[in-house]
Amino acid sequence: MFILELSFGDEPDRLAARPAHRERLQALHQEGRLVMAGPFADDSGALLIFDVPDAEAFATIVAEDPYYRTPGVTIASQREWSPIVR
Repeated sequence: MFILELSFGDEPDRLAARPAHRERLQALHQEGRLVMAGPFADDSGALLIFDVPDAEAFATIVAEDPYYRTPGVTIASQREWSPIVR
């Protein structure tokens, strides 16, 4: 699994890009590649958990979604995660 943590700025581009991004997330969830995702309560960022086979698959998901390059969206961290409880 891989975790992606985002931080958000105040740029309006982020909110304009969000609906298409959320559609992508729904598709990834239906495919079983996204376990869960959502913004922090204060909307300062978000956390996404992906269930993909390797770092290359994770990098492809990130590269294919323009939201992650939108002004106002910063990738704060991305790392592999090994949960012991699922």
